[in-house]
Amino acid sequence: MKTIHELLHITYPIIQGGMGNISNALLTAAISEAGGLGTIGAGTRTPEEVDQMIQEVKEGTSKPFSLNIPITVTKYAKELVELAIAHQVPVVSLSAGNPGKLIPLLHKEGIKVIVVVASVKHAQKAEAAGADLLVAEGFEAAGINSSLEITTFSLIPQIANAVKIPVIAAGGIGDGRGLAAALMLGASGVQMGTRFIATKEAPMHEAYKERLLNASDTDTLIFGRTVGRVRRILHTPYAEKLIQIEQQGLTIEEYAQLTDEDKHVRAAMDGNLEEGFLNSGQVAGLITSIPSVKELLADIMKEADEQLQKGTALLKTYSHLS
Repeated sequence: MKTIHELLHITYPIIQGGMGNISNALLTAAISEAGGLGTIGAGTRTPEEVDQMIQEVKEGTSKPFSLNIPITVTKYAKELVELAIAHQVPVVSLSAGNPGKLIPLLHKEGIKVIVVVASVKHAQKAEAAGADLLVAEGFEAAGINSSLEITTFSLIPQIANAVKIPVIAAGGIGDGRGLAAALMLGASGVQMGTRFIATKEAPMHEAYKERLLNASDTDTLIFGRTVGRVRRILHTPYAEKLIQIEQQGLTIEEYAQLTDEDKHVRAAMDGNLEEGFLNSGQVAGLITSIPSVKELLADIMKEADEQLQKGTALLKTYSHLS
């Protein structure tokens, strides 16, 4: 099995989640430049808007980056694939839909493909379709989640057992301990979203960052479960309104209207917490600082190494029992 370094040509086994319409070139370029894999999230943007972002990322870094295409969320999946090919984007991440028809188009142009999955069945299908890597995302993750609600700690080892390609762990990861744990569960690296919001380069509103700094372990909520949708958001005034609406009865049309990307941008970028929502993973309770991306990645790698050494030393104390 090839390593993430060999497949993606990155220094650290850390990649950025898509982040939908709050994705931006500044943060993407900073993550790639620091040694991770920055990701442009297409969200519901037009091909013209994504084209501009790709150009801006290329101006900010010469290192590899990724384009996330949420297949059933965007109306432009085919056009975005063509855009990735035209710009020779080295990596494309496919999520929220069947990637089978798109993978061959990307492989033909030498583009590596990551597929986001949330179950063993989907992982095996993605591998059979030709995915180069998998992101296995647990229920702890921010934003849209699988209705299967399998947690990261349970999901990663089962998928790692079921496939032969590298698995990247996502959901509830924001520090070196999370990276170390993911590696021990059988993953080859991690994907993070929420933790990257609380960095100096992230151009999100200060109200978003401040809310993450002050979050506790119980400060994320699930909205949409009653209509077969699972979205994890941060506890805010707007989130409270959403929960009240769902308790009174929610339709799928209302869910779509209440959680469209405009309302995501309204809170995350404009700071309007009364009229928009903030996606957040459960890892929010671990965030206590706003470092630069470079500092964050270096700290994660250092802490992961220390944790793995501690774990090895601890395990040796029990060796007399074997």
